[in-house]
Amino acid sequence: QDRPVESGGGSVQDGGSLRLSCTVAGATYRWYDLDWYRQTTGVERQFVAGITSDGQTSFHPSVLGRFTVSQDNEKNTVYLQMNNLKPEDTATYYCKIVRAFDSGSKAYPLNTWGQGTLVTVTS
Repeated sequence: QDRPVESGGGSVQDGGSLRLSCTVAGATYRWYDLDWYRQTTGVERQFVAGITSDGQTSFHPSVLGRFTVSQDNEKNTVYLQMNNLKPEDTATYYCKIVRAFDSGSKAYPLNTWGQGTLVTVTS
C-alpha cells in the first residue's frame, strides 16, 4: 500500500529529453507530497525536484530551467520532465512519498521510497 513506482527511464543522447513517472500504487490517502532524488554509485542520494499536493514545486539548482515537475492527482501520479539532458544527469532516479493527506487534510509523514529507474545520458 502507498508504494511509489517509477517508470520512464532509459538511454538518451546529450541534449535529449525523457519523462519519468511516479505512480502511488495501492493509494490509501487522498493527496501526496512527492520528491524526486537521484543517485550514482558511491555518491549520496541527491534531491532533484519536489511537488506538493497543492502544486508547489522546488528544484535543485543544477536542473532548474531544464526539468519540470507536474502531477495528476486523479491518477496519483507525478511526472518529471527532463529536457536538455546532460551526461552528468546519468543516475538512478528515485521517487519518494514525503507525506500523505487524508480527505480531511490531516498529514501523515511516510518517507517511502520507490525502487528507482535508470537514466543514462550519452555524449
